[in-house]
Amino acid sequence: MSTPSPWSPLTAEHRLDDGDRPTVVFMSALFAGGWIWDHPYRRLESAGWPVLRTNEPICALDSKIVGSIERLGDLLLEVCDAAGVGDAIICANSLGGLVAIDLAGRFPERVRGIVVSGAPGLTPDPDVGLSFDRRASVQPAGEEFRDRMLSALFHGEPLFTEEQLEATATLLRHPPAMVSMARSIKATRVYKVLPAMDKVTCPSMYVWGEHDRMTPAGAWVQALAGYPQYEMVLVGECGHIPMIERADEYSACLDRFLAPFAEAAGVSA
Repeated sequence: MSTPSPWSPLTAEHRLDDGDRPTVVFMSALFAGGWIWDHPYRRLESAGWPVLRTNEPICALDSKIVGSIERLGDLLLEVCDAAGVGDAIICANSLGGLVAIDLAGRFPERVRGIVVSGAPGLTPDPDVGLSFDRRASVQPAGEEFRDRMLSALFHGEPLFTEEQLEATATLLRHPPAMVSMARSIKATRVYKVLPAMDKVTCPSMYVWGEHDRMTPAGAWVQALAGYPQYEMVLVGECGHIPMIERADEYSACLDRFLAPFAEAAGVSA
């Protein structure tokens, strides 16, 4: 009898249509599931946009996959294929931002646009409120972990629910998830961000919390100065997760980014 896999599959919620607009694809983050996209996903769904969001956090996936930005991107496209998604606009936060950049460069015929927030790769390893040293006293549970994680993610009042916090802590109590997290962070260290950005030709928007402590905006502002065709939006009074901490502002930026695609498809924005 085969041994069950310790890893979660990558699944998705989606609503598609038969129109000409590309599907807006929201990728889950390192240890936050698709719920981080509740506001923009539901807003676009209500407006009739074809949408898809992945459900499982990246660290719940097979470490052999998450240890490579390219393999993560291939997995995301497999999920899109299974759902019937063709052309896509990829919205991604944190580690997923590198996946969006990579896919745009490798599949320009399919990725029509990207919206990136809080991506690593240009600054030291993000502080996720955890230590991978087994001798350290901080564990992925309890008040100390909770306080460190929330401080790293939010500039103002923490906006995760108790249920979301407990789900994250429960996931990270499992050694395979910690291995996946460590390997995914290692992948961001070796990934060549600027050469990947050189290959991106589609419309691109970077929406960054002005007070992002995990992946500070300064390095990205400087890098994007060399790519005047891309837009950088700094969201004031905001940390690492603008789609939660400043949901209305993030969704308004997304609406503006999507308007030309709706116009090209002959649909009112």
